[in-house]
Amino acid sequence: MRIGLLTEGGYPYATGESRLWCDRLVRGLAQHEFDLYALSRSARQEALGWMPLPPQVQRVRTAPLWAPEDDGATYGRRERRRFAGHFRELAGAICSPDDADAGDRFAAGLYGLAELAGEHGGLHAALRSEVAVRALEAACRAPGANSAVHAAKVPDYLECVDLLERALRPLSLDWYDERSLGAVDLCHAASGGSAALPGLLGKRFFGVPLLVTEYGVQLRAHYLAAGDAARSAPVRALLASFHGKLAAEVYEKATLVTPGNTHARRWQERCGADRAKLRTVYPGMESDRFAAVGEGADGGDPRTLVWVGRVEPAKDLVSLLHAFAEVRRAEPQARLRVVHSRHAQGAEAAAYLAHCEALAAQLFPDEAADAHAVGDNPVSFEEIGGPEVPDLADAYAAGGVVVLSSVVEGFPVSLVEAMFCGRATVSTDVGAVVEVIGGTGLVVPPRNPRALAEACVALMRDPQRRERLGAAARARALELFTVEQNLAAFRGIYLELISHCPVRREVVGADGEPALFANPAEAHVPVRWASAGTTAPSWADAAEPAHRVGAGSGPGERDV
Repeated sequence: MRIGLLTEGGYPYATGESRLWCDRLVRGLAQHEFDLYALSRSARQEALGWMPLPPQVQRVRTAPLWAPEDDGATYGRRERRRFAGHFRELAGAICSPDDADAGDRFAAGLYGLAELAGEHGGLHAALRSEVAVRALEAACRAPGANSAVHAAKVPDYLECVDLLERALRPLSLDWYDERSLGAVDLCHAASGGSAALPGLLGKRFFGVPLLVTEYGVQLRAHYLAAGDAARSAPVRALLASFHGKLAAEVYEKATLVTPGNTHARRWQERCGADRAKLRTVYPGMESDRFAAVGEGADGGDPRTLVWVGRVEPAKDLVSLLHAFAEVRRAEPQARLRVVHSRHAQGAEAAAYLAHCEALAAQLFPDEAADAHAVGDNPVSFEEIGGPEVPDLADAYAAGGVVVLSSVVEGFPVSLVEAMFCGRATVSTDVGAVVEVIGGTGLVVPPRNPRALAEACVALMRDPQRRERLGAAARARALELFTVEQNLAAFRGIYLELISHCPVRREVVGADGEPALFANPAEAHVPVRWASAGTTAPSWADAAEPAHRVGAGSGPGERDV
């Protein structure tokens, strides 16, 4: 098959989300060809370059979400009228309560703008024009609009159309013709939101089936970003409504949606996803790097608790430090090792780390055994790659119990790594934690230092229980969370989806002639599988036939 892999802020770039998962997917399914369609989020991400790509990646096309590309096109009277009508539909749907009519209007406006951009360009300037501002103002003041947007003022309209233009930039790309997304057998979006927009257009215009995978719920991330206190309440309401309706449209049009856990699945169901289209596929992680620790006889220092992760407020290290104060009262020899990434995580993370280090120094002043000994703090903050923790596996090997203290968590990667290492865990009940550990660790309520401390002490004092839980955790992780199970799941899903879709292109041989018997007879069933909603836009009628690898590339395009 030829797969169009759609990403936002990740693969094939060296930094970003889902890059490791996408790389394992592409390398593991070497029998397929992959075309990458990547949206970048910053100039820094592009400057850091790409990951090494395997030979099955045939083509890479990129586009920036952070820098608009104005094509300089201007609209005549007819195009301005078309734009105004489509944008009124979109704005009216965003300002209306959630119902079937609003969803239909949103889809009509979205696809109308896409067709206009494909035929005439100029969408960047139009979305920032006075026409767009006035249409949004009218929608906010219309009878029946959400009460949260009634108080919007001119600065709110200007900010909102600017943000909508940024979110709708994928509509203006030149990816929607028979040489690009029209030539693939399947579009696989590595997340929802903007990454899935090209897949929506590929399905609408060319009948290409769309598969959407979400390991972190994109809509939830947009909600958190839209809740920025620097933005006014009407702008936050408009953005939340836009992203919610976009997610609902993606889930409705997707042929299949694969959440990474039940936590993500619940979000998708609440956004209107059909349960029949949902299939949980756990992310695959490399277990080999932890095999030496997991299979070894050393269970780690029973008096040491280990925390591993990114230092940020959502991880609630403050509660962990207060819980460790309770642990020290029960077990005076206990130690806590906080292991975090060497890579810089921004000013907020650095400030939070400094705050936690100051709190640890206050709660646990350096203690000396006698007047001639050097004081030592039982809490240490260490970086992965440093002399004390050269590798991630060494961090988990250091202690007998691994702790997770988060108040917000999606898929707990550090817990799975601890399970691969055969370590007993104590975690807060957030996100997909309970689903991941499945009874192989202790779970306590978030923001409850006393409960966290009691669970840690219980495991520290019971070596047989630690060993039993650690062995069960490793067996569960090897069954559910390996790269092999993830690849097997998607290998089957690809075959299943393509088996229900018609053959849309000829397979040619090395001489350029059609390959005989390349398509099985059952692919030509007398049914119009992709007839509904797959009319190609007029601007795609004159597109060239599907290209061969090695053909010339335009800006933002590279044949590999």
